[in-house]
Amino acid sequence: MDELELKLNRAAEAATPKAKKLFADAVRAMTIDDARRILNGPEDAATQYFKAKMSDPLRVEMKPVVDQSLAEVGAVQVYDQVMGKYKSLPFVPDVKADLTGHVLDKGLDGIFLYLAKEEAAIRQNPVKRSTEILKKVFGK
Repeated sequence: MDELELKLNRAAEAATPKAKKLFADAVRAMTIDDARRILNGPEDAATQYFKAKMSDPLRVEMKPVVDQSLAEVGAVQVYDQVMGKYKSLPFVPDVKADLTGHVLDKGLDGIFLYLAKEEAAIRQNPVKRSTEILKKVFGK
């Protein structure tokens, strides 16, 4: 089971670089009203904005990378072995898990969790405001 988890994590890691362009696109699409809501919103307001704008496009971009990564690291084979053992156990419910969907969900959760932590740190700690733009925006 540990081997399966490790391989799933590697597949998710391989997919995350696709996010950079999508973040830039979301920033370019931001309106003045969006920026006001982020500035005056809760500690994770920017994260909520990005999550709303990027979750679906990220999922689309990451899916082929996750599929390929799962195949390359052998996660599908290990998953099939685990499921074969699971199904042979008596009295267990039938599980029809979508391995790619699971990796995508966990990858997206991780991206936005990390983003929310960084956003909160920037809002709370002036030292984290390392660029002039961040100093102007959050230095109120």
